[in-house]
Amino acid sequence: MTVILKPKTEITVPKSIRRQAGIKPGDRVEFSVSGRVINISPKLSPDEQQDERDIRDPKIRETIRASHDEFVAGKSRPAEEFLCRMCCTHEEA
Repeated sequence: MTVILKPKTEITVPKSIRRQAGIKPGDRVEFSVSGRVINISPKLSPDEQQDERDIRDPKIRETIRASHDEFVAGKSRPAEEFLCRMCCTHEEA
């Protein structure tokens, strides 16, 4: 998408672009510049940053996958058991 900038006009990110990037009203974003390129990245809260790190942990990913497989197979277990496994797996890392 191309737009023409006019003097004294702020740049607005079009709604379709925000939607594609998953940016919603109220989200925090961070701007950075590299040469003539402007980057807009989500500014994650400390909890969201921890979630991002956790999801990259192979042990946690395996626990989530196994739980999903159990759910799809119609099996279930108490949430406390799942959370205990998540916590114990995370502490071993």
